[in-house]
Amino acid sequence: MRGKLWFIAGVAAGFVLGARAGREKYDELVVKGRKVLDHPTVQEAAGVAQAQANRLYTEGRDRLSHTRLGEKLSIGGGSASPVDDFAGSSVGSGSASTSKASTPKPSSPNTNGSTL
Repeated sequence: MRGKLWFIAGVAAGFVLGARAGREKYDELVVKGRKVLDHPTVQEAAGVAQAQANRLYTEGRDRLSHTRLGEKLSIGGGSASPVDDFAGSSVGSGSASTSKASTPKPSSPNTNGSTL
């Protein structure tokens, strides 16, 4: 019985010391990660990537608007962001109707208050 208590005490002490050491290492990694993200070169690369993504999105939206599917979804209505396109469409609104109306139906809010 005495051996079991010493073993449990050793496991508990190792867990506490390991958790503290692990937390310190985690905090060091977070600080280093923030330094990397705040570096001007990384910020510039992120801006270039964002511009490229926006350009590709716009090109894809424009190409899709010239197809039957795009016309059916009424894409290309001049909205500025993908969120506007998604929020305005009837996709994911939860309605099970199969009508072929040209205007999307407003979505009903969920129980948590969000509309998506």
